[in-house]
Amino acid sequence: MFLIQKLLFLSLLLFLSLLLFLSLLLGAMVYFEQLKESQDAWEVCAEALAKGIYSDDHVKFFCFQVLEHQIKYRHGGLSPAQQQLIRETLMKWLQGQLMNSQPEKPFIRNKAAQVFALTFVMEYLTHWPKFFFDLLSLVGLNPHGVDVYLRTLMAIDAEVVDRDILHSPEEVRRNTLIKDGMREQVIPSLVESWYQILGAYQQSHPEITCQCLEVVGAYVSWIDLNLIANDRFVNLLLSQMSVEDLREEACDCLFEIVNKGMDPTDKTKLVESLCQVLQSAGFFNVDQEEDVDFLAKFSRLVNGMGQSLVLSWTKLAKGGDVKAAAEALRALETKVPLLLQLLVHDDDDISANIVGFCYDYLNVLKQVRYTLMLTLSHQDIMLAVMKKLTYDEEYNFDNEGEDEAMFVEYRKQLKMLLDRLAQVSPDLLLEAVGRVFNNTIQRWQTASFMEVEVAIRLLYMLGEALPASHGAHFSGDTAKTSALQDMMRTLVSSGLSGYQHTLVSSGLSGYQHTMSFLDHRGLRHSSPKVRSRVAYLFSRFVKTLHKHMNSFIEDILSRIQDLLELAPPENGFPALLTSDDQLFIFETAGVLIVHGESPAERKQALMRSLLTPLTDAFRLLLAKLASEREEERQAALADCLSHAVGFASRTSKAFSNKQTVKQCGCTEVYRDCLQTFLPALSCPVQRGSLRSAVRSFLHRMIICLEEEVLPFVPAASEHMLKDCEAKDLQEFIPLISQITAKFKDQVSPFLQQVFMPLVLAIFEVLCRPAEDNDQAAALEKQMLRRSYFTFIQTITSSGMNEVLANQGVENVERVLFTIIQGAVDFPDPIAQKTCFIILSKLVELWGGKDGMAGFPDFIYKHIVPACFLAPLKPSFDLTDAQTVLGPEFIQYLQQEYLPSLQVSPDITQEVCQVLQQPDAKVLKNYMKAFFQRAKL
Repeated sequence: MFLIQKLLFLSLLLFLSLLLFLSLLLGAMVYFEQLKESQDAWEVCAEALAKGIYSDDHVKFFCFQVLEHQIKYRHGGLSPAQQQLIRETLMKWLQGQLMNSQPEKPFIRNKAAQVFALTFVMEYLTHWPKFFFDLLSLVGLNPHGVDVYLRTLMAIDAEVVDRDILHSPEEVRRNTLIKDGMREQVIPSLVESWYQILGAYQQSHPEITCQCLEVVGAYVSWIDLNLIANDRFVNLLLSQMSVEDLREEACDCLFEIVNKGMDPTDKTKLVESLCQVLQSAGFFNVDQEEDVDFLAKFSRLVNGMGQSLVLSWTKLAKGGDVKAAAEALRALETKVPLLLQLLVHDDDDISANIVGFCYDYLNVLKQVRYTLMLTLSHQDIMLAVMKKLTYDEEYNFDNEGEDEAMFVEYRKQLKMLLDRLAQVSPDLLLEAVGRVFNNTIQRWQTASFMEVEVAIRLLYMLGEALPASHGAHFSGDTAKTSALQDMMRTLVSSGLSGYQHTLVSSGLSGYQHTMSFLDHRGLRHSSPKVRSRVAYLFSRFVKTLHKHMNSFIEDILSRIQDLLELAPPENGFPALLTSDDQLFIFETAGVLIVHGESPAERKQALMRSLLTPLTDAFRLLLAKLASEREEERQAALADCLSHAVGFASRTSKAFSNKQTVKQCGCTEVYRDCLQTFLPALSCPVQRGSLRSAVRSFLHRMIICLEEEVLPFVPAASEHMLKDCEAKDLQEFIPLISQITAKFKDQVSPFLQQVFMPLVLAIFEVLCRPAEDNDQAAALEKQMLRRSYFTFIQTITSSGMNEVLANQGVENVERVLFTIIQGAVDFPDPIAQKTCFIILSKLVELWGGKDGMAGFPDFIYKHIVPACFLAPLKPSFDLTDAQTVLGPEFIQYLQQEYLPSLQVSPDITQEVCQVLQQPDAKVLKNYMKAFFQRAKL
């Protein structure tokens, strides 16, 4: 008993300690926010940093945060003395670092660098033009000071240069001025400091040297390249390529230098000089380098140099400088052996980093005359791509992870190279693939599955690549077409369809003859992945070749009969195919029936035998769902019912229009399906998924059955408008809009009847209260509002103004006011545009003498003000506006509306004159300027 009490007491203490910690943490956060907002608390933090009062790292970080907030948000309100205090604080803190034996923690140094950078951005152009000179004279070559200096430079790069960070137009202008000022005043001094740092710390502080290399790489994109790309500096960088701790960063730095935009002739010379030194130092001997991390960086550098040479050649060739272009091309050719070494390297990261250069080089081959060297390099690249397509032995086919995903992406890059090879030399590619393919398939029983898979993959890629470059497989060249046909024939007759490895079976599934799709080699394969892939490919196969399959359509249908069964949730047996896979099989069955040569009576019988099991199962499952009480079981039944509707819908993909349905005698079959599925709309449980499925089926039937579907629409609409959520309505409106646009006057009586119930349901959902921070609910309402306005637009655009006009004066007025509200009050440009289109159409329909009574008055009191109020909203796009005006409108603006807005007579006159200009461009530009002035 005592032990239990003791444990309870300890637990209570632990719980109280946790509560105390949380309250302290919360209190600290509140205190921090108060300090940031305080007018003078930052000065306390500044003093603490300058004098080094606190030793606790978190307190020091906290002080820098307070100072950062002050500089970022309140700098403009500080007095000159306070701004001076910030500058002195930073320099005193930095001076303290020079005297410390141990540097601050990295997170403090990073925060300090951010504060230095913010202060620089705020004051360099005005109060602190000697920022860098003050910094450099203070830190000298002190390693602690140099570290902060380099971190500050990177923080300045993030604030001023980094293109990945979005800046306002004001900030862009400011940053441009800062860079211009730095180029004129300090960049040479900064470059000299980098050179000194790189030389001084190469051995003693490699981490500082690496930081400096990163800084050089970041700044080289916008400073004078001659300051860096000179013998003194480049030789220093190249020497660091041989230092183990530095060479990866040196590679990155050289890569940034090579990527610098410059004159193509100068770029060629720069790249060539770099390559000569690298080659002399032995870096081109890739096979002798064991450090794969360095080789990955080096491969990226070579890729940058190669792409730079390609760009130089392209510019020089287009500019007509034949001699310089020839030199660039020769320089390019000499890099191909290195390109090939890196491309075929066992490490895929190294190979992937050079693919961009390889791709661009092949593009050059496409444009120049063949030399022996170019032809040989083309062949070598082809062989390299074929080799690298092969899976390695570590690939985990059963449990694919990140490494496997990366290889799949890498294979996509290789496929791009193969496609480009097909464009450059389809003859050579066909010959090379044929050689590899035939050699492998002839010995497939003894070859590794990786070799077999690559052979099949190459044939597949060849089939995709060649039509893109040579029309329909060499535009009727029978010799080359025959080569492809021979390979296909070899594959089909080789016996490979029985290969047991999933990888090979998946590759083969695209080439199976009809029956092999249906047996253990295809849809009944032991691997779910293979079955899934075959279901899709068999669907494509039948769609393409159905004209040649008439004699065995019913045989195929009987063979896939068991795959067309709806698997009830209580079955307990795993189905051969997933529901997604079954969609393809149902579509395939539909295509076979519809496009066969049987008479209409037989097609109707086959379609009925296909769909009747679905409708029978649907009735039974719907009855079970209505009486089911367990929520998990309800969801499973609803899923199964939705699948049944989806399968029936997918069969209709075989039809193109109503005539086809009639010709096949299938109208009645699909009407019966509709009759069976519609009761699901009134099911009291799992409404969302069932309504969605039936709604999708109705969309399909509108296309396939046309007016035959109309008798079902009123009852369906009545059910779908009961107990609606925002999403239900949002999905229902496109259905009504589709019916409206397609049938117009035929559905006018129905639309007049359903219009206000639908509108009221929408209003009810939009008026439901929601939490202020519930973004999902806000987005749902926004989308529903857009759908509502789109529905009104569909009605007005279809010439069915009587639908709205016959709703009674109060209802019409209510709807009109929602359109005005949508045009003016909601910050949603898409909805605004729709509302103005509606208003424009209504003015056209009802604004004349024979229009709706009272509408002209509504135009002047509400539509005209909306045209002026909406453009004043921040969300309104002033570059997208159209207006149609008449003399009465001009008179109204001049005498009543603009004076009511306190617009002066001069500007009123100016506006009205411009509004009567025939040139729409003049009107558009003036109105844009007018509203921009009005917003100020």
